[in-house]
This record gives sequence, structure tokens and C-alpha cells, in this order.
Amino acid sequence: MIKYIALLRGINVSGQKKVPMAELRSMLTNMGLINVKTYIQSGNVVFESEEESTCSLEVSIAEKINATFGFEVPVLVKTRTDFEITFKSNPYTDEEAIAQKQVYFVLLKNPPKKEWIEAFASEVYVNEEFEITTNCVYLLCKTGYGKAKLNNNLVERKLKVEASTRNYATMIKLLDLSS
Repeated sequence: MIKYIALLRGINVSGQKKVPMAELRSMLTNMGLINVKTYIQSGNVVFESEEESTCSLEVSIAEKINATFGFEVPVLVKTRTDFEITFKSNPYTDEEAIAQKQVYFVLLKNPPKKEWIEAFASEVYVNEEFEITTNCVYLLCKTGYGKAKLNNNLVERKLKVEASTRNYATMIKLLDLSS
């Protein structure tokens, strides 16, 4: 069995795209996923599967959510190992910034083209720092993510890939849940 972490983008936000976690866990279990756990209401799922393709899992989970709940949800699936490597590669490790909830991870569904990374990397945002890899944009939002210009939508637009953002505490919790 392979341990996975799935991130569902844009559910249970502003009263739109409501997905009760108990129903989501049941749906995923009925799909054949094992040891399904969810964390908070914003679309964080940990599970195990014999399926080796994250792409196949993303498609099947997204299709099942659409069939069950009646709307499309972007789904990003990473192995626990890949998720942990992404977490450990975070360049923003200042304890005060972490405590003040300034560190975020924009996890990318696919690697962006090199020229888009280079163009985006040259941009400057006031009170914000970022580093781009092929699977994550690490953010340091000095005035908080809610006020940041550098957000999930901007990253998707600049890098032309789907993405889903999580804060440092959520990343830690998902790694713990998947241990």
C-alpha cells in the first residue's frame, strides 16, 4: 500500500461547494481507498491505495466528487514521500514567521515550463518572498496570506498550472496523519 495525501481545492469556502467530511470519507472508502482520514473542512485527505498513479487517483477522485456532490473540484494527489520532501525543502524555517502563520506552500499539480518559472521568479511583491521549484511555490507572507498579492490564483496564472495552497501547520498535520 502507498500512503497518499490529497488536496481538494475550493471546497467549504464561503458557503460554496459544500462537501461534508463524513460523506467524503465514505465516498472515498467506497472507491476502494483504505484508511481514509480528513483534516479540517477545507479538503485535506490522507489515505492508502495500491494504485501507483497519482494522476489516475486525481482523475477518479475528481470524477467521483462531481458525480456525488454535483460540482467539479480540482484534486491534487501526492505520495506521502513526495509531500514530505516538499515540506523538508521549505526555505522559510524562521520559527517566528512560522508561529505568526506567515509560511505557506502552493503545491503544484504539474511542473511548470522553465520560461514561466524564470519570468515569475523575477517579480517582486512588497512584504512577500517566494521561491519556486517544479512542484511547489514556497511563500513567506509577512503581513499574512489574507493580505498577500501572492496567492493561489496568481501562482496558477503565472505558472499556468493548477495548484492548492496550505499553511505550515496544515502541512505538519497531514504528515502526522499519514505516518
